[in-house]
Amino acid sequence: MTETVREEAPTAGKPSGGLLEIRDLMVVFDGFKAINGVDLTVGEGELRFLIGPNGAGKTTLIDVITGLTKPTSGTVTFAGASLVGRKEHQIVRMGVGRTFQTSVVFEELSVLENIDLAATFRNPLVKLLRRRRGVSDEVAAALATIGLEDLADKPAGILSHGQRQWLEIGMLIAQGPKLLLLDEPVAGMSKDERERTGELLTEIARDHTVIVIEHDMEFLRRYASTVTVLHEGSVLVEGDVAAVQADPKVQEVYLGRKKEDAA
Repeated sequence: MTETVREEAPTAGKPSGGLLEIRDLMVVFDGFKAINGVDLTVGEGELRFLIGPNGAGKTTLIDVITGLTKPTSGTVTFAGASLVGRKEHQIVRMGVGRTFQTSVVFEELSVLENIDLAATFRNPLVKLLRRRRGVSDEVAAALATIGLEDLADKPAGILSHGQRQWLEIGMLIAQGPKLLLLDEPVAGMSKDERERTGELLTEIARDHTVIVIEHDMEFLRRYASTVTVLHEGSVLVEGDVAAVQADPKVQEVYLGRKKEDAA
């Protein structure tokens, strides 16, 4: 299950720029520069799309932010506090939530129980083992946001691929993160599911900062505002969708690889 819960961030003053600040980040694996001097600023309440060819460093960048991968050098600051050197669970408790390309839910539990468990996992074990009465406001709000109220009492195992992704997002929301990192949330979805997911991300971004790794260019054109393009571990270009699509470098190294997507 994906974890996210808040704790008081270490005292380090308010962030001077964006909610997330990355400076001169390097990640080297056996001489290979997976991340090569990345600078990135993501503001509070922003819906940022992160794109690039396979091997560009997108997932590695997210792994660094969440503590899964240790950077070779550089800084990563979240809400004024450094993330470098912190363990994954510490970063989670600072308010950073993440989904992966393959959704992880408890199939035998109901949709409601999955969200409820995600929202209350911070509680002591004894309290978790007690039968809960009623539904908390946080759980009810998360369920309403993802639009699965009609399936609340159904086992998660019956959900479609898209619905599983929405459930995992709901599990994150119920835990109150400041930053959500979503890795290819619409991969494998139907057209209707992609549309609903785009609407969901737009809604979530009203109260959260969201970074989305995505390959679906049609989805990107419809829902992205600010886009960062990575190539060979570095930021190639950054800007709105129109500017990114028109950039010759992007067309050559990314869009040009799938001309039908760039049309």
